[in-house]
Amino acid sequence: MSTVLVLDTCVLLSNVLRKMLVHLAGEGCFALAWSDVIGDEWRRNAARLWHVSAQDIDAQWRALQEAFPEANRGDVSAYKEGLRRSDPKDWHVIAAARAVQASQADAEVAVVTRNIKDFNRSEMRSMGLALFDPDQLLVMCLQRYPQHIPALLGALPDFALAPGREREAPAVILKRERLFRFNRISACAA
Repeated sequence: MSTVLVLDTCVLLSNVLRKMLVHLAGEGCFALAWSDVIGDEWRRNAARLWHVSAQDIDAQWRALQEAFPEANRGDVSAYKEGLRRSDPKDWHVIAAARAVQASQADAEVAVVTRNIKDFNRSEMRSMGLALFDPDQLLVMCLQRYPQHIPALLGALPDFALAPGREREAPAVILKRERLFRFNRISACAA
């Protein structure tokens, strides 16, 4: 059974977290998914938060689309039908997950978000969708794919390197990204 993770905008906005999940997806641990709305939100917010030109952000988004051509589920508005208990502002994320289900009935589909409280767990379960915060997901990846974690942690300082910044230890980066459990467990497993 394949696993497909729908990445919420808040997850994509973290350069470190996005690069970590892209790395693991590239290793075949899971597939990634998003929608046009998630892409629009990411481009708009990334340009504003990072003070980067729209052209640069568009180029980054195109590179992500080229790396994962099956990820974008396009217009998923039809899959909002019947949603009631989750935050309406996040229905488009759940709709993207339902679009994955419609095209890959045998896939295990989950939403990855930092905004867990906005998603009604019972509503998600009733649709057969899992819900993870990034820390929980990475702990699960450590358990399922331990062979991929050393390379991920080795690449982490490069993922976090920004102009004018010194290289940092993985533990510092993981704490800043609020990946506390993954930091603790990966340090114990090393």
